[in-house]
Amino acid sequence: MSQDPPATAYRAVALQTACHAVNRAESAAAARDQIRAAVDRVHEQVTATKRFVGPGVRLVVLPEYLLTGHPIGEPFQEWCDRAALAPGGPEYARLADVARDAGVFLCVNGYETDEHFPGVYFQASVVFDPAGDTVLRYRRLNSMYAVTPHDILDRYLAVYGEDALFPVARTEIGTLAAIASEEILFPEVARCLAMRGAEVFLHSSSEVCSALLSPKNVAKLARAVENGAYVVSANTGGLYGTGMPAASGDGGSQIVDHRGLVLAKAGQGETMAANAEIDLAALRRARRTPEMMNLLPRQRFELYAASYARTSFYPPDTVRPGETGREHFVTTQRAVIERLAGDGLI
Repeated sequence: MSQDPPATAYRAVALQTACHAVNRAESAAAARDQIRAAVDRVHEQVTATKRFVGPGVRLVVLPEYLLTGHPIGEPFQEWCDRAALAPGGPEYARLADVARDAGVFLCVNGYETDEHFPGVYFQASVVFDPAGDTVLRYRRLNSMYAVTPHDILDRYLAVYGEDALFPVARTEIGTLAAIASEEILFPEVARCLAMRGAEVFLHSSSEVCSALLSPKNVAKLARAVENGAYVVSANTGGLYGTGMPAASGDGGSQIVDHRGLVLAKAGQGETMAANAEIDLAALRRARRTPEMMNLLPRQRFELYAASYARTSFYPPDTVRPGETGREHFVTTQRAVIERLAGDGLI
């Protein structure tokens, strides 16, 4: 762990950088070469960004699946071989070096394997501290086409326990928590992290940039206001090698403060323009002041607990690693929709 003194204010960067997908690589070995090249680009850009923005930079958040892009129909095992990182493996070790060399907390999002669950991968946000130590590992809980801990919930809890579902990291730059991609649209994820003390949400995304209040842009503001927390949201600066137009995931990285005010927002292309001060003292002062807009301590969770406890929409434990294919997720969602419609709930 880093031994730097606690910060009351520092600079964060939502680093908007290009993603070069590995889907079209000729082999798994060639895909790994692309991943290594991507880490080298990250190293250069993070260190150059800190030189330019200044020594006050303590936190850098990278975009979603930056090193590999996303799977496009590849079977689970193929994507594991081609694009998933092994915890403790060489790619993570190199990313730890980036954090150490730049002297920053570095949040990276990607796909990773797990020795307890062979044949599947998880999408994970991992945070390294300035000493290169892993201080946070969050695995995405809501996904349309990938296995999540919820899909194998009983076994996952048996291996890792409930604390692994909504982890936070208490660090000298505040209590950090990660939110992956479209999970910014699920208020329960951010709320459960805030219940555990989260002050800064690290949001890795790859989305269409819009000047309009798109669903994700609305959600970034809402999650900040609801929880009295900062949102550092890094989007890709172009998504190459998937067949889609590159700007389909390009632009709009931003930092939102605990009042829901956008402090910095990038245009399109690779840029470090989305950088701003994280004022922990102001955040903590606001959280500890009795007033109407201090929403977090006004939450009456007991009112909602029974409704959640007796209700199930999307079911847990539906995936069998090594047996379940990608079509399972659409089939399951269709069955949920039919059931809820039959019950008159939608």
